[in-house]
Amino acid sequence: MDHATKQKLTITSVALSSFSFIAYLLYPTNASAMHIMEGMLPPKWCIFWFAVSTPFFVYGLYRMNKIVKSSTQNAKVMLALCGAFVFVLSSLKMPSVTGSCSHPTGVGLGTVMFGPGVMSVLGVIVLLFQALLLAHGGLTTLGANNFSMTVVGPFVGFAVYKICRAFKVNRSVSLFLCAMLADWSTYVTTSFQLAVVFPDPNGGVLGAAIKFLGIYAVTQIPLAIAEGFLTVIVYNLVISNNLWKEASLG
Repeated sequence: MDHATKQKLTITSVALSSFSFIAYLLYPTNASAMHIMEGMLPPKWCIFWFAVSTPFFVYGLYRMNKIVKSSTQNAKVMLALCGAFVFVLSSLKMPSVTGSCSHPTGVGLGTVMFGPGVMSVLGVIVLLFQALLLAHGGLTTLGANNFSMTVVGPFVGFAVYKICRAFKVNRSVSLFLCAMLADWSTYVTTSFQLAVVFPDPNGGVLGAAIKFLGIYAVTQIPLAIAEGFLTVIVYNLVISNNLWKEASLG
């Protein structure tokens, strides 16, 4: 068996074992909307979040074009793996706030390997598949969901990872914190997105955001911790099998 074949088999085994492990632990119960469902946001807020997300999407296309055209070993395969990782993890949902749900985001892996920019494009692809094929989420809320999960999450996670590495924190610990905090920051953002539309009668936007955060925390804290550990396992397997170099494109 040649080296290229061994690499392909290793990639496949890493992907299948990781996804099977998650599915076993977090098998979804009832289908519910991904993040914010169709019809939950007024038209003006749908337009606003689309407008805010668009520059990041354009930048992501630029980054993805460079990755596809690069000569970096396994760049395209790893890009596909990161997209599949986001898709599978974000498909594993637990009912939460009415009109939304809790689930892992899976953005930490791609953020560390390719940087945060490309995750916006992967996020749009994943969210479109979710909305059109699985009836999770929606087209009108695509901008809001993309902004929270694959804009805010990756940029927060990337900043955390870079700061940790600058202070010589262990790579696995840095990656764990990146994935976990990227997940949490996604739901902090979602809480405020919902709070602006549905303010509390007494506490206003801030009061509503605190309530949403309290509900999300029940499921999202343990989910994010589990996601952090799994991201470390997958990344270390990829690196240890020489499928990717740590400083290739991130």
